[in-house]
Amino acid sequence: MSISSYTPPKVWQWQQQNGGAFASINRPVSGSTHKKDLPVGKHPLQLYSLATPNGVKVTILLEELLADGRTDAEYDAWFINIREGEQFSSGFVDVNPNSKIPALVDYSTEPTFRVFESGNILLYLAEKFQAFLPSQLQKRTEVLNWLFWQMGSAPFVGGGFGHFYAYAPEKIAYAIDRYTMETKRQLDVLNNQLANNTYIAGEEYSIADMAIWPWYGGLVLGRLYEAAEFLAVNDYPHVIRWAKLIDSRPAVKRGYAVNRNFGAEPHLLERHSPADLNALGL
Repeated sequence: MSISSYTPPKVWQWQQQNGGAFASINRPVSGSTHKKDLPVGKHPLQLYSLATPNGVKVTILLEELLADGRTDAEYDAWFINIREGEQFSSGFVDVNPNSKIPALVDYSTEPTFRVFESGNILLYLAEKFQAFLPSQLQKRTEVLNWLFWQMGSAPFVGGGFGHFYAYAPEKIAYAIDRYTMETKRQLDVLNNQLANNTYIAGEEYSIADMAIWPWYGGLVLGRLYEAAEFLAVNDYPHVIRWAKLIDSRPAVKRGYAVNRNFGAEPHLLERHSPADLNALGL
């Protein structure tokens, strides 16, 4: 099997129209491209997001907190259209200089407080509300082991496997093989962990499950990159058992719908009260 040759230039230069999804908005510099303030609703927590796996993590936690009776976790979820470059507005960049969803502003504090990076938002909210994160040191550390595992591992699934399998302008065997191998290795890591544990970090449902499920649960449930058959996900029965267990939770179903504008599942572009999700029958 031949591999196309490419000789890198001495100095790389940006070719804006390089093909593939997101080619029109990706760029090698940071900062805003246009001036626009972010909207602000009536609730203490303002979320700016999209229902990608990283966005879903946070809406699941917020809905779980509300289901647990934490009424002060009420939130507004504003839709950020990343295909239109809304993450590069001046308002969004002020909240997250890295221009990635999700981003959160907590108006219950004085002064108001920004939180970005999905794993950090989960940790911030879990600590703020003292929920879904054990207080005992060893149990807490095990949850954080897996939270940080997800943050370090998922880029190989999304930016690696997902990009070259689903989004790249051409199918490159070397790239797909390389990232498929790593994705399957990661699924095997989870399968081994879940063979003897109900949830990711043990017998307690935690933010580790909320972080990992949208990515790896999505893969084995056939909702991510339409790659379940390609990845032979039936090889990972413990991951499938866990994915279905998480998927059955009412708060997970509610969180999964928020800021969604794609797929066959219930859609809710913006969420400003529980009634918005109630109207979808969730």
